[in-house]
Amino acid sequence: MNQPFSKLKKAVEVFHSYGISVSGAHKNAHFVKQLNMDPVFINGLIFELEYNLQVYLQDENLGRACTPKEVIQLFFSIPQDN
Repeated sequence: MNQPFSKLKKAVEVFHSYGISVSGAHKNAHFVKQLNMDPVFINGLIFELEYNLQVYLQDENLGRACTPKEVIQLFFSIPQDN
């Protein structure tokens, strides 16, 4: 299986475990304003994504990601040797 596709599949599974659909309009929904997520759950989501994808984000990069689409783009924009 293609490595980026496999990682994307894992990311989608993590989002679904939190009840977030990453297709349609929900991929652009703001975590706090539209999805009504508590910051603690957002941190848990990020932790699970880091764990499942084996990619670790720096805190300053997370401030600009407010939607599921932006978080997925952020994970795939960092170098793969991380």
